Amino acid sequence: MDNPEPLTGLRVVELSSFVATPLCGLVLGQLGADVIRIEPLGGAPDRDRLPRSPEGRSLYWAGLNKGKRGVAVDLSSAKGRELVAELMVSGGETGGIVISNNDRYPEFSYKALAARRPDVIHVLLNGMHDGSSAVDYTIQAMTGFPLIQGPEDAVGPVNSVVPSWDLSSGLYLAIGILAAERRRRLTGAGSSITLSLEDVALATAGSLGYLAEAQLTGVQRTPSGNDIYGMYGRDFTSGDGVRFMLAVVTSGQWRKLVEDAGLAEAMAKIERENRANFADEAERYRCRGAISQLFEPFFGAMTWDAIRSFLADLRIPVGRYQSFNELWERGSTNLVPNPLFSPLQQHGVANAYQAPGLPLAFDGRYVPALDAPTVGEHTDEVLMSSLGLTAQQVSQLRAEGLI
Repeated sequence: MDNPEPLTGLRVVELSSFVATPLCGLVLGQLGADVIRIEPLGGAPDRDRLPRSPEGRSLYWAGLNKGKRGVAVDLSSAKGRELVAELMVSGGETGGIVISNNDRYPEFSYKALAARRPDVIHVLLNGMHDGSSAVDYTIQAMTGFPLIQGPEDAVGPVNSVVPSWDLSSGLYLAIGILAAERRRRLTGAGSSITLSLEDVALATAGSLGYLAEAQLTGVQRTPSGNDIYGMYGRDFTSGDGVRFMLAVVTSGQWRKLVEDAGLAEAMAKIERENRANFADEAERYRCRGAISQLFEPFFGAMTWDAIRSFLADLRIPVGRYQSFNELWERGSTNLVPNPLFSPLQQHGVANAYQAPGLPLAFDGRYVPALDAPTVGEHTDEVLMSSLGLTAQQVSQLRAEGLI
C-alpha cells in the first residue's frame, strides 16, 4: 500500500454495545486498525436502535460500526467464550487489544487474558467509578449540567440530547489504547485500562472550573438560556425571520462590533449606568440583558445575508439555527463536495446515502465511510485467518450452534 492508514496492522477485538466503546472501535478502525466486533448470536442489544431506515435497519448501528468485521458467537456457552478469548489474544505482536463495556464474563477479564498473553491491552468502560451501572443520561443527572441548561425560567433540569459523556469516553478510550500500544512497543508490557462515564463527566466539570467555583465561591449556577456563560453571545432573529447564534470571543471583536454597529455611545452609557467595563468579558456577560436590548433592533433591521456578511468581515462566529433536514437540504451543496462525506451503500438499506468518514485528514486525505457488518458476516474468515481453523472445523462449530 502506497500510503497506509496510521494504524494499519493493528488488531482490535471489540465486545461492546451502545455509544462509547463502539465509537472507540470506530475511530481506531477508521485509522486503519482491523476491528473485529463480537456479538451474541442474533446480534447485540443495540442493533435495532433508532433512527432507522425505511426498511427498519438501524442507522445508529450503521453509523457507529462502519468498516468493522462482524463475528457472532454463542456467548452463553463456555466453549463459545473460549473461542472468543482465543480470538482476543490472537493477532501477533500487533494484536491482543480488547475493548469492552461488559464485565459479565470472567474469561474476558484482564487477569484471565493476561494469563494467556502477558502483553495484552485491555480497556473496560464502566458507568460509575465503583463499577456499578450507569448510562450517559443518568450521569448527566448526577453532575449538575442539566440544572444550568435550558431557558432562564426553566423549572426543572434539562438533559442534553447529545450523549456528551459517551462521546468523550469513546475518544478517551481510543487515546488510552494508543498510549498503551506505544508503551508495549517500548517495554513489552501489557495494560489494564479502566474508565467510567462518571469520571469523564467529573473531570470535565473540574477542568471547566465548575467544581472549583462551587468549592471556593458557593455561587449557585442557574440556566441562562442561549446566552453563553462568561462572555457575550446569544441568539437573535434577523429582519427576514432567520434565527441565528453569535459568539463574541475576543475583546477586539467586541470593540469592532460595537463601533461598526454604531452603538459606541449607547454602549458607553450602559457601562456607566452599571459601573461596568466591557473590556472584561465577565462584565459583558453580567450586563448581557441591557446589551442585547441594543443589538436586537440592530440585527432585526437586517436580512440574514447582510448579517452574515457583516459579521464575517468582523471575524465573529455566527451560525443559523436549522434542523437536521434543513441542514441537509440547505447544506447539501456544501456537504456533498466536502471530502468528509462519501456515498455509502449499507447492507439492508435500499438507497445509498452520504455518510461521514474519519474527521481527521492525514496529508489532506479523508478516510471514506465503509458499511457496517451484518450479524456474523465475517465469522468464518476471522476464525480461519486469526485462529487457523479449517473450513471443516468452522462448519463443525456452526453445526454445534456455537457460531
